[in-house]
Amino acid sequence: MNDKKLTKQSNIQPNIVLYEQTIKTSKQGSIREKSQDKILAAAQEEFVIQGFKGATVQAIADRAELPKANVLYYFKNKDNIYHAVLERTLAMWDEAIGDIDPDHGPAVAIEKFIASKVQLSFKEPAASKIYAIEIIQGAQHLKDFTRTYLRKWVREKAVLFQQWIDNGEMKDVDPVHLIFLIWSSTQHYADFDNQILTVMNQADFEDEDCKKVTAFLTDIILRGCGLK
Repeated sequence: MNDKKLTKQSNIQPNIVLYEQTIKTSKQGSIREKSQDKILAAAQEEFVIQGFKGATVQAIADRAELPKANVLYYFKNKDNIYHAVLERTLAMWDEAIGDIDPDHGPAVAIEKFIASKVQLSFKEPAASKIYAIEIIQGAQHLKDFTRTYLRKWVREKAVLFQQWIDNGEMKDVDPVHLIFLIWSSTQHYADFDNQILTVMNQADFEDEDCKKVTAFLTDIILRGCGLK
């Protein structure tokens, strides 16, 4: 009887230990992710205000309300932090826009493209500003990205728009410049938010502004493509 109890207990004990280890690992992972998110959010603001050259690890740590040693533990140096901020921005944009489905047609593709870019401009203006500053300064940290992934992405989407044009589904416009137009018109609300708010005599954007801008740009661009 006792032998059976011991056997039963010995079978249970490893499972309990494994469960506790899993919980501990999960908590550690959660703490790590939260700390990294906090650091990157602080770094994003610091890079927008000071630029890459002006920003310091200490200033980022102060803004994140963490010891400098903690910041360096996760990212080692300022270059790594900057790269992580840029990668986070690009991943966020890519996820929001997603893949364009050829079966949905040009109108749906353009509507989705504009809506996602406007949404990000209103919700994550700092991300757009850092990207814009990086490009204006020669894209020293994004050369590989622009030459490989971004160029490939634009070419793929341009081919798709050209197919719709050739099929008579939309007006004959330059697909690449159409993409540039959507980028510039939507990101304008992030990169020049202070100017826009001053002209409109507003302290901040409201949800209704995002809806109005999305509707306005969608209407103008769809009309220009012969889709309305």
